[in-house]
Order: sequence, then structure tokens, then C-alpha cells
Amino acid sequence: MELVERIRSGDRQAYQGLVEKYQQRVYTIAYGVLHNREDALDVSQDVFIKAYRKLKNFRGASSYYTWLYRITVNMAIDHQRRRKNIVEVEYDERIGGDEESDTQSRTPQPENPAEALERKELNQLIMGAIQALPEEQKTILLLREVEGLSYEEIAEVTRISMGTVMSRIHYGRKKLREVLAPYVEQGA
Repeated sequence: MELVERIRSGDRQAYQGLVEKYQQRVYTIAYGVLHNREDALDVSQDVFIKAYRKLKNFRGASSYYTWLYRITVNMAIDHQRRRKNIVEVEYDERIGGDEESDTQSRTPQPENPAEALERKELNQLIMGAIQALPEEQKTILLLREVEGLSYEEIAEVTRISMGTVMSRIHYGRKKLREVLAPYVEQGA
């Protein structure tokens, strides 16, 4: 990657290009693990600081994107483990931060208040079901379903085998279906 080589050559301004390119994706992964806007912002900043300091260790065996996501997932999980002893993470309706809040506020609200309430309850149910998954399944599902990473990329990011990735996705989806089955219309 050209930007990485420019940074290694001493061009500190080139790093801003990498930050701009990946900052939203890093935040989304951190938020997906932490479910707390402030913690996700803190971790995102720390990820870019660590990535800059460790750039000399980047061998290029995988893409910069994969390497950065591995750092993000690991730092978010580490942060979550430290925070669990301090405070419980509560459900936050603002999934994805200000950008999504802005688009949601511009989206016309449904005319039927009952439908709006049903949608809100279903959203809370889905988020609760995702939160209840074991950490490794939750992380893998977020990488696949939210970030759209391939199985190969997830295996690289998490440093686990493809078989394990596939298994965790399968069992994570299965658990979500079991929890959500009573709330989903049959045949939909």
C-alpha cells in the first residue's frame, strides 16, 4: 500500500489519509463490541495511535485493513474486559453514533404508532440477543454481518481457522434464530 510506504519513509501527513479512510469502520467495530459510544471513540483513537507506533512491525503478509481490524478487535475486547469490573454496559439506541442518528431523524416516522413501538421493541430484542451471545460468536458475527468481511478476512483478523470462523457464525446465527423465533412471523 502506497500510504504505508510513505509513512514508513517519514511522511507523517500520509497517516492522516489512512485514518480518514478507516476511522468510521474502526469505530463501527469498536462500537459493535462495546455498545458504548464514548468507549468506542476512545478505543478508536487508541487503535490509530497503536497502529502508527507499530507500523514498523506491519509485514504486509495481510492487507493493512486486516491488520488494523485485528488491532481494533483485540483492543475493544481488552477494553471491555477492563470495564466489566467497573460498570455494566447498558443498551444504547444510537447504534453507530451521530451519523446514523442524523439519518434516522431525517427518515419519515411511520404513521402508525403501534408499528413504531413494535419496531423499537424488536430492535431492543435483537440487540439483547446479540449481547447475550458468547463474546467470540458476537465478534465474529459483527465482522461478518456489519462489516461484511469474508470468512478468510475474519480468520486473519481473529487469528483462528476458517473452520472455527464458520462454526462460530453458524452457532451464533442459530442462537439468534432460537431467541428471535417467537417474535418473527412464520413464512416471512
